[in-house]
Amino acid sequence: MPTAPHPQNTDELFQALQENDRRPYGRTRTVTAEELVDVAEQFEEPVPLVHALLELQEAYTYGSEPRKSPVVFARLLTLFDEQPDVFDEQPDVFDERLRHMLFWRFKWVANALRQLPEIPVTSLRQWLTEMRDRYEKADLGLQPYYGQAYQLAAHVGEDTTLAYELWAGRTRTRLSDCEACEICERALYYLTAGDDERALRTWESVLAGKESCQEEPARSVSYALLPLLRTGSTDRARELHLVGYRSCRRNPSMSQEVGRHLEFCALTGNEARGLELLAENRNLFDEVDSPLDLLGFLTGVEVLLQRVELLGHGELPTAGYAGRTWTVAGLRAEVRGRADDLAARFDARNGTTAHTDRRRRRLDRAPLMETLELTLRTRGLDEVAPVVEPTARTTAALPDSLSELILQARTLDEQGHPDAPASWARLRALVAARDYAHPDDPAVGPLVQLRADLLAEEANRAGEKDEFADAAALHEEAAALYDDAGESGHAALSRACALLATAEIPAEGADAAEAKAAALTAAHASMVRLHEETPGLAPFQEARLLRLRATAFGLRLQTSRNDEHVAPALAETDVLHAFATRHDLVGQLSGALLLRAGTYAISGDLPAAVTEIDALLDRLKVQGPAWHLPRTLGLRGRLQLGLRDAQAAHADLTEALRLAADWPADTIDTSRLHGDLAEACMHLGRRDEALRHLTCSAEVELRRGSRTEAFCTYSNAAQLGLDLGRVEDCIALLDSLLAEPDVIAGEVDDRLVAQLRLIRARALYAGEDLKAATAEFVTVAAESAGWDDDPGSHAVIAAETAVLLGESGEFGRAREAADQALAAHAQAPRYEQLSNCLRELARLQAQQQGPDGLADALNFLTDAGRVADEARAAEYEAHGRSLDTALAYEHGRVNAYAGEYEDALAALEKALALLGEPGREDERAGEWAECVRLAGAVEGLYLERPAPALTRLDAAISLLTALAHTEETEPLSSLAARLRDEE
Repeated sequence: MPTAPHPQNTDELFQALQENDRRPYGRTRTVTAEELVDVAEQFEEPVPLVHALLELQEAYTYGSEPRKSPVVFARLLTLFDEQPDVFDEQPDVFDERLRHMLFWRFKWVANALRQLPEIPVTSLRQWLTEMRDRYEKADLGLQPYYGQAYQLAAHVGEDTTLAYELWAGRTRTRLSDCEACEICERALYYLTAGDDERALRTWESVLAGKESCQEEPARSVSYALLPLLRTGSTDRARELHLVGYRSCRRNPSMSQEVGRHLEFCALTGNEARGLELLAENRNLFDEVDSPLDLLGFLTGVEVLLQRVELLGHGELPTAGYAGRTWTVAGLRAEVRGRADDLAARFDARNGTTAHTDRRRRRLDRAPLMETLELTLRTRGLDEVAPVVEPTARTTAALPDSLSELILQARTLDEQGHPDAPASWARLRALVAARDYAHPDDPAVGPLVQLRADLLAEEANRAGEKDEFADAAALHEEAAALYDDAGESGHAALSRACALLATAEIPAEGADAAEAKAAALTAAHASMVRLHEETPGLAPFQEARLLRLRATAFGLRLQTSRNDEHVAPALAETDVLHAFATRHDLVGQLSGALLLRAGTYAISGDLPAAVTEIDALLDRLKVQGPAWHLPRTLGLRGRLQLGLRDAQAAHADLTEALRLAADWPADTIDTSRLHGDLAEACMHLGRRDEALRHLTCSAEVELRRGSRTEAFCTYSNAAQLGLDLGRVEDCIALLDSLLAEPDVIAGEVDDRLVAQLRLIRARALYAGEDLKAATAEFVTVAAESAGWDDDPGSHAVIAAETAVLLGESGEFGRAREAADQALAAHAQAPRYEQLSNCLRELARLQAQQQGPDGLADALNFLTDAGRVADEARAAEYEAHGRSLDTALAYEHGRVNAYAGEYEDALAALEKALALLGEPGREDERAGEWAECVRLAGAVEGLYLERPAPALTRLDAAISLLTALAHTEETEPLSSLAARLRDEE
């Protein structure tokens, strides 16, 4: 593993140690720490070596390598013991801080030894005796020792009553575990005793985030999930699962916590999410070096796999140990054997059955809830395994007789019945078998006809997925087979379908719409000729040809939006309607009316379209076909949206979804219904409901294989979730999407993935995880730098990245990101975003660095000034306050932070002049008042000129009061009162 060049002196060593300390725990940090210890030994100076050893022990401890931590500590202890004799000229090797760290880490070693079943209990007790003796000799309180003695008793499975009292009853010392960790241990004591409510009361300050440390509250959260469920706090459990899981995922030192989150999923009907999280944490199978942590993790894994297998999904693929492919059942057997062995080893070491018993209790737990919606992306086990093509459920039984099955499939197909795909799917499987024998039945016809039927059905499915070129080729192939079978009517239908599919292949270039309209016109003309030249068509065949003709003209109108194309489209639907009426073809009659309503809608005559739809609905309710109702209600719902009647649209779309559930999944486009319902809900202000429908729409699209559309819809859902303040929901959703195999493999459009990651970065920022947000922004900014065709997006992303780097105090990197944003802005201007970024960077640098940061802050404002000049020259109007006003105000703030109060006051007075006095209905009153307040503070407090400051403030208060902006006067009045008090 390559690392940076070795430090050449102790100063470089200490700098390298600081840099390593900023790295996340894991192999890179650990290997670097090992190398730095080797370097420190070469200097033959004790202080650098002590610091390097302390860093290495920390890397081992939090990198889940308990076997190595005690070895490093032994070296530290030896250095400490030898100090008076060996380092006479340097008696302060272990200063007060290092001495405190040394004695603190006695607890780390005790914890590490408990995790290793090969270490005898006698050795564990000897170490605690060593700790006690050392603490007593150093005149340190023994509460930390008794805390370790209690934890050993709890680990072994002894009666902990006395050990708990000896620890919990003592006063805390400077070397006691942090408040959060001790709270967790006390809560676990009550939890073990079966008192969920007392445990949760004890945990409350940690769960609320008031007490925290390196491992908390993630550790406490993982333990509290099941007690919360048992006491009815399901919403709280859901919330903490999302927050807590993100804090421990993929972290080897928190593998037990991951295991408890997997168990939580298994016991709340979220087995599919559990498998998803297991895949995300597959690294833990090989990276956890602690036997105790591994036991906890594997037991949680087994709880999940046991539940999945019990539900009949043992053959599902799942993530497991590297080197082979696993099913749920196979991995469960492997995990069970390893975990049983670990538990037995600990019990043999401890002389009890505690670990086997605890493991058995976890595995014997019954589900606590049938279902708890944990994330915005709720999936069942049936949706986990990838399928080549979705199998639609059927409402009709499939006959056993092959002849009957073929005839049934054809009859259902003629009717357009939703059960036809299931019959074709069954026939496709039978025909593909090596032993297939075609029935010798005149009613069925030859095998070539059946093969043509199957090709035609496959072509229709390709067309439904917008795979028009494939559909056209399959239809042509089917037509040739129908010719061979002597089925000229079916051959004509297939060729007509091929004509329409070919016309729908997307054209490229500026005149793409015109080219497509022309292709549809030509396709319609060819269909008419085909219709005229094909004798002996059965009524259902002729009706389908007429339907294809009407569809071609309907699509032409939709493409061209040409009023001259309205009448021909309506005329074709009228021909179809008359023919279907004459031959009593109810399905085609309904289709004609639906096409006519759609034609009116495309032409802009929504009232006429609603009238047509209402008549059709009345007919469908009486004469059917019933499976047309959901689609028809869906169209009426969209029409109501167009007429701005969101309530009526919501009612229609809700009913459409309800009725769609009665039919096979692919019969009705439920993703469209959910998407339209989301729009209706947004209009009605029901944004949480809209979010649910967006996620449902996206998941249906995913199951249908429309992955790009699904990710786009999920992107909208994630943004809505963020807008609603559901930050953890948003992050969990995006984490799930970004873990999809095709995303990881780079098979999804990079811009779409970048959009998902950008929303995730904003959500992390909203969730106050500044470090993770910055890292994500930096990554997306680096990727977007290569978007030569979209520099504007890179400008915005780089600008946001710069601000986050500024918030982290990394102004050098922030400057680099801002320069990238400016370079991209030069190609595709983003005036307001760049101005906001540069002003915010200036404020941050002046606020954090004071006078030392003034020069760089003013450089940012100079750049912002150039952006404002460009915007003015381009006659760009900002959506908020003008860029010039905002710039003047920021000059005031920046100079005030840096102590340049005269310059600050001058800038603020310029801002006030640019703003002008507000009016009664002026939305700028708050902005103006804030500018007056800051000017008053600079003048009255910092320049110590209270009289003119009070004159300024009193005049502003009077003006705002007269204009009824009373709320805006409060901060001004408060400042004025302070100035008068100080006079």
